[in-house]
Amino acid sequence: MIKTKDRFHQYAWVLLIAFCSIGLIYPAIGAVALVCMLAPVLWGFFQGRMWCGNFCPRGSFSDVILKKFSQKKPVPKFIKSGWFRNLFLFLLMSAFALQLVLSWGNAFATGAVFVRMIIITTMLTIVLDITFSHRTWCRICPMGNLAHYAAKTKTLKSNLRQITFDADKCIGCKVCSKNCPMGIDLLSHKSQGKVLDANCLKCKVCVEKCPRNSLYVS
Repeated sequence: MIKTKDRFHQYAWVLLIAFCSIGLIYPAIGAVALVCMLAPVLWGFFQGRMWCGNFCPRGSFSDVILKKFSQKKPVPKFIKSGWFRNLFLFLLMSAFALQLVLSWGNAFATGAVFVRMIIITTMLTIVLDITFSHRTWCRICPMGNLAHYAAKTKTLKSNLRQITFDADKCIGCKVCSKNCPMGIDLLSHKSQGKVLDANCLKCKVCVEKCPRNSLYVS
C-alpha cells in the first residue's frame, strides 16, 4: 500500500508547474512560495532535510520527471563544496532581498519577485539535473543549504527519523552509497548505526535499493 506521503511526493511536482504557470498571469500568488522556502528550514531543526526528500515540489520534479532524462554523470566537486554552496546562497538571497526591497508596497511586484525566482531556479534545476545526476540542484539549493545547517544542530541528535542500519543484515555491498541521490557514503555511517549526515534527504532510495533489507527509517 502506498503511503500518503509517498503518493504526495509522486505528484507534488504538479504544484510547481501550476505555481509557475499561474504566477506568470497573476504574480500576486508568488507569496505562496514562502511556504516552500521556510518549511525546509524550520523542518530541518526537527527532521533534517526530510522536507526536501518527501514534500518539496521541486524535489518531486527532480525525482519523477528529470530523473528520466538525467545523464547520471558525477556532480563536479566544486558544486558539492561548502564554499560554493555558501557563495551561491549569499549571491542568490542577496539578489532576492534586493528585489523585494525595490518592489515593497506593491503586491503584484513583490509577488512577481517570488515567481521570477522560482522560475529561474527551476530552469537551473532542469539544466543541472539533466546534465549531471538528478537532485544536483539539491546540492546547492539555498533553502536546502539552510536546512542542512539547521539539521546540524543538537536537535538532529535526538531526531527519531533517521536512516538506520541493521548491522547483522548489512554485507557492505555499497549499493546504498551508489544509489544515494545526494552522493552520501552511507556505508561509512554503519558503525554509528544511523546516517547522521545533515544532507540526508530521508528519501528512502537507499532503503528501497538495499538487497538485504538492512536499512530502514526509524
